[in-house]
Amino acid sequence: MKILLAYPKSPETFWGFNHALKFISKKTVFPPLGLITVAAMLPAAWDKKLIDMNVEAIKDDDIKRADFVFISAMVIQKESARDLINRCKKLGVKTVAGGPLFTSEYQDFDDVDHLVLGEGELTIPEFLHDLDNNCLKHMYTTNEWADLSQTPAPLWNLIDMSNYATLNIQYSRGCPFNCEFCDITTLFGRIPRTKPVKHLISELDAIYEMGWKGSIFFVDDNFIGNRKKLKEEVLPALIEWLEQRDYPFSFLTEVSINLSDDDELMNLMVRAGFKTVFIGIETVSEESLTECNKVQNKNRNLEECVKKIQRNGLQVQGGFIIGFDSDNRTIFKKMIRFIQNTGIVTAMVGLLNAPRGTLLYKRLKKEGRIEEGFSGNNTSLSINFKPTMNLKELISGYKYVVSTIYSPKQYYERITNFLNEFRPSNFGKRHIGLSEIEAFLKANVYLGLFGKERKYYWKLFFGCIFKRPKVFDLAIAFAICGYHFRKISEKYT
Repeated sequence: MKILLAYPKSPETFWGFNHALKFISKKTVFPPLGLITVAAMLPAAWDKKLIDMNVEAIKDDDIKRADFVFISAMVIQKESARDLINRCKKLGVKTVAGGPLFTSEYQDFDDVDHLVLGEGELTIPEFLHDLDNNCLKHMYTTNEWADLSQTPAPLWNLIDMSNYATLNIQYSRGCPFNCEFCDITTLFGRIPRTKPVKHLISELDAIYEMGWKGSIFFVDDNFIGNRKKLKEEVLPALIEWLEQRDYPFSFLTEVSINLSDDDELMNLMVRAGFKTVFIGIETVSEESLTECNKVQNKNRNLEECVKKIQRNGLQVQGGFIIGFDSDNRTIFKKMIRFIQNTGIVTAMVGLLNAPRGTLLYKRLKKEGRIEEGFSGNNTSLSINFKPTMNLKELISGYKYVVSTIYSPKQYYERITNFLNEFRPSNFGKRHIGLSEIEAFLKANVYLGLFGKERKYYWKLFFGCIFKRPKVFDLAIAFAICGYHFRKISEKYT
């Protein structure tokens, strides 16, 4: 059996870092972890080829040689996935589709030959059984959650690691919180499920043996969902593994704000090589936090929580949302003030949208306010429901926030605010390779000589060299990312 595993192309987005990737000569940020994991669930004897369309184009011959084309995608990749499905239909090759896009919006993909939805550990075996017995169905789905001890290690040999800026790995699925706008609990449940530590370590061994050195993203939607296991088993094992290999990796992941309540956990994460955490701050309005059931963010000083995490050696990236029913015109300046004061350099601000399957979608549908057309792009100007705030005022205010925080003056001011709070860890090791040297040289030219930010760039450059040399490489990385963020903000404003 010949299988083509295809990952559709993503459009230019905030998290795509398209403009920053040019500085390090990488094709895209992350490899398709879901697809290379699905590949490991298929019979070993099958002939498998993977094409990431963010790295290279799919030719008609690639499709025609396959018995099936397996497609996995997120909502943001919908347009590319649709084009690929149409090409497969035209060429007479059957398609098998799964992943977040198809699981949440399967109604829109009746022309896919076989929809294998939910968690592949449960639905792929059923598909393979029916394939062997010549009785394939159109749709395979389940209401159960997979045992992650049964999840195979990804087939890393299907990709060329040199095309990617960062690799990724998964330790857990699910989140104990149930925010109204989020579809994580719909897709993965509220009880965090984790892989055995020995499985996690074996996956890191495989990546290490492939020769990778650099950053790895734990794609867990809330890495600290099971804090007890992290502190007693996972993080001590990671610390030991890294020390024995002289810290070949650094890690980043997603957590909830209650990380700031646990000094022991923060210390262990830093010792275990974690450098960056993404946190859903969402809003500075207590009323809006109540509205969206963001209970973990309520009744706390969010600004101080962020600064505490930074002082413990972790960079905080933040997600913010505008457009809650409780929001009024004061929210725009309040959000700018919070982002600047906390020094959250990477601040993703988006308009509220309601993905299918979320509590928000169900509520707004019941209220007759849903307008179909969810793009999956966190920073676009589209909104798929009727907001309570005047739409023109909402979009105008949103543009004001984004254009302000990513203007050179405010962005570089935010870097300085962050560095003033940040206490870099003595654990870990810097990996300065050709990509980093190339990025440094290009930054000096494109940002330092020709960029709108050149005045601020050189002030940061020399300030770090003479006063904070330990964070010099981090400061240059911020400058490069800022160039990307500015380009994205200019596109929408």
